[in-house]
Amino acid sequence: MKGKLITLEGIDGSGKSTITSFLNSHPSFANAVFTREPTTSWIGDAVYKAIQSDTDELAELMLFTADHADHIATLIRPAIEEGKIVISDRYSDSRYAYQGVTLKERMEEPMEWIQMIHRGWTIVPDLTLLFDIDPSVAVQRCGKRGEQTKFEKIDLLKGVRENYLKLAEKEPERFIVIDTDRELKEIEKDVLQAITSIIES
Repeated sequence: MKGKLITLEGIDGSGKSTITSFLNSHPSFANAVFTREPTTSWIGDAVYKAIQSDTDELAELMLFTADHADHIATLIRPAIEEGKIVISDRYSDSRYAYQGVTLKERMEEPMEWIQMIHRGWTIVPDLTLLFDIDPSVAVQRCGKRGEQTKFEKIDLLKGVRENYLKLAEKEPERFIVIDTDRELKEIEKDVLQAITSIIES
């Protein structure tokens, strides 16, 4: 039996990490493989260094993409082939949404271009949960952490959110948009329902 890939997406401060922790501790997912991007590999470490510095935006994208390719080859594809459920905190849509903003001054239609260079080798998720929230609320949630990287500045997050919503509109069969400006219990209930439905389908 082939496994399934579930990805969790959203701007910084959307509550994605909180839900990841909730799922990780839930007995229903005791046998699931939890992972994230950037990864904890040496390539992932290079990505973290890049986003905390003034690395060229295109070079930054290539680091993200290399980390993604290695992630698929070493963990995601083997796990899915073994029939496991894989839950990833961020995946390729993060790249489309974020680098689609950082590269907008460098090329026309950057998001489409980034999707094109992933085509043919990336694994498309079976389900993507997009945690949606107003960027001003998200930045407040980030607190001091919001000052650490350029990916948490409000103007950039507005553009990232717009890109995420465009992606969700284009692939409604894959995306479920979840409003995270609500009580946590309500969010957890919606997340569990969405993941259970895709696992049982």
